[in-house]
Amino acid sequence: MTIHDDPRVTRLGRILRRTKIDEFPQLINVLLGNMSLVGPRPEDPAYVDRYTAEQRRVLDFKPGITSVAALQYWDEETMLGARDWETAYIDDVMPAKLQLEIEYASRRSLWTDFGVLWRTALFFVHRVFGVK
Repeated sequence: MTIHDDPRVTRLGRILRRTKIDEFPQLINVLLGNMSLVGPRPEDPAYVDRYTAEQRRVLDFKPGITSVAALQYWDEETMLGARDWETAYIDDVMPAKLQLEIEYASRRSLWTDFGVLWRTALFFVHRVFGVK
């Protein structure tokens, strides 16, 4: 996990992360059947250890490249720019994201997946090309 203006991220890395191009290698995992296009985003095991029994339901689904929570928290790094970003993530962001994923999984269908893919494409175009 990195936060906004993390000194470990290079200028090229910032561009790749801002445009989400760094996610493209995950398409190989989709082709191999290890991931899906839409599903809960994979999480660091240290954070998974903190999941409640209810939150662990997201682990029943194949992880995805995009999700409802990924769209809602597209700019998470900036949101976590607080001094104690990890506490903010664990206490506020992570539970909210997991709740979105659980709600989505309960009503998931081919059409809702298409909707997430469409919204992701729109976000990508807006982010990369500045098109509204």
